[in-house]
Amino acid sequence: MSDILQQLAETLEARKGADPDSSYVAKLYSKGLDAILKKVGEEATETILAAKEGNPEHLIYETADLWFHTLVMLAQQGLGPDAVLQELSRRVGLSGLDEKAARKS
Repeated sequence: MSDILQQLAETLEARKGADPDSSYVAKLYSKGLDAILKKVGEEATETILAAKEGNPEHLIYETADLWFHTLVMLAQQGLGPDAVLQELSRRVGLSGLDEKAARKS
């Protein structure tokens, strides 16, 4: 499952040096962090609306867009999906309430 995340991470890294006129991701990078964050926000909103709509196929499509743009954001910040997967792995078996309480201290 994480193979696709690794492939996407590699592609996103490669797009950092691409011509913005030939690559959507390179164009996002060239516009800077604010443009990337705006796109993540738009995709989050579309995902929420798709969930409320109740169409599973539309929800999957919009969630894929959200995850993709989140990966672009991470890559722009010099991070990749492995960092997020490691954090999720760290949380396995922890109570959500305990994990949140530990953040406050």
